[in-house]
Amino acid sequence: MEAFEVLLPLALILLLSKLMGLGAHKIGMPAVIGMLVAGVLIGCINYIPWAPLRQAFFGEDVKKGIAIIGKIGVVLIMFSTGLGTDLKKLKQTGGAAVVITLFGVVVPMGLGTLVAFLFMPGEGLLSWLFYGAILTATSVSVTVAVLKELGKLDTKLGTSVVAAAVIDDVIGIIVLSVLTGFSSGGENAGWDWFDPNAALVAIKIVVFFAAAIALGVALRKIFDIMERRAPHNRRVPIISLAACFFYAYCAEKIFGVADITGAYVAGILLGGTLSETPYVENKVDTMGYLFFSPVFFASIGMNLDFSGITPSFLAFGAVYVVAALAGKFLGCGLGAKLCKFSWMDSVRTGLGMMVRAEVILICAERGVTAGLVSGAVYPFVFLIILLSSVLTPILLKWSYKKEAAPKKPPLSPPEWGETM
Repeated sequence: MEAFEVLLPLALILLLSKLMGLGAHKIGMPAVIGMLVAGVLIGCINYIPWAPLRQAFFGEDVKKGIAIIGKIGVVLIMFSTGLGTDLKKLKQTGGAAVVITLFGVVVPMGLGTLVAFLFMPGEGLLSWLFYGAILTATSVSVTVAVLKELGKLDTKLGTSVVAAAVIDDVIGIIVLSVLTGFSSGGENAGWDWFDPNAALVAIKIVVFFAAAIALGVALRKIFDIMERRAPHNRRVPIISLAACFFYAYCAEKIFGVADITGAYVAGILLGGTLSETPYVENKVDTMGYLFFSPVFFASIGMNLDFSGITPSFLAFGAVYVVAALAGKFLGCGLGAKLCKFSWMDSVRTGLGMMVRAEVILICAERGVTAGLVSGAVYPFVFLIILLSSVLTPILLKWSYKKEAAPKKPPLSPPEWGETM
């Protein structure tokens, strides 16, 4: 393939992604929705009878080139997510955020696994668990915007939801890493704990996290020295990106852990307390969301495959969407209630944690790549993002309606000509 062949698809992807992203933002939806829609629109080219046009956008070499760029986009998204993960938030909520997260991970994962088991009995335990793991993802950006608008972001509820989302990301990535590691160890790896392959997979995962933390501590010291000598120096984000790519490569190649896990861990280790974190995060976001990330989201929309949606899979998808929404709502709501939140605040917590966005797509993509999840799940993941992004702000605002409503003035005597 000549390099120029990928330029036309990239031009259309970037243009439509920007337009659709702006449109989604104007109607209160995440920009991810717009990027996915852009991909779906571009995917319609595949149904145009003119072969040269289809080849220009969906030739095998072109698809491979776009896929590689999209993979880099995923790594950058997870690195940025790690940089923005503020572990200090946990101290503000005590154990409430931990309890909310644990229930918010176990319940949707359990429901997703159960749904996959009931509708796809021949897939195997690892596949069922991966369908469940996809549903552990959360994204509270929409929730934060609503709570901020209502002036409730700094309340116990607001800080608990934000902190729970932080822990949710960490636990979700660990679960994803474990399942990905077991999937690389063979068809039955991980389920017979006396199997040497399973033991090797577990050891490699533990060694990865230990080595990652040790290297991260050394990198932080180097970054501290660089920050003191030359604040806001371009070398900081460049070296940060190098560390991100190094972690991602080693995670996948050496330890059998997902590359996105390596990128996320690198982000956590280099973020948090570093004074340069906002500067690095800004640079990474600019590069990622300017080019690489739109390509990833659009490529998913472009390659939506409806051929695998049989009547039975359609039934599975419908129940899977319900499990995704109900799992987070019930799990996080129950966790909040156990932490002595009021009934209404427990409901609000469940609603706030229900939103999904880019992370659920990334988890689904990892499952499809590993051969554990059918590509036909993408339309239903898209629907989960759409429904949760629409329902959450509406229901959250409704739950605060009585509290936020201004007091009505006392009734005055009727004017002449009016009836009582």
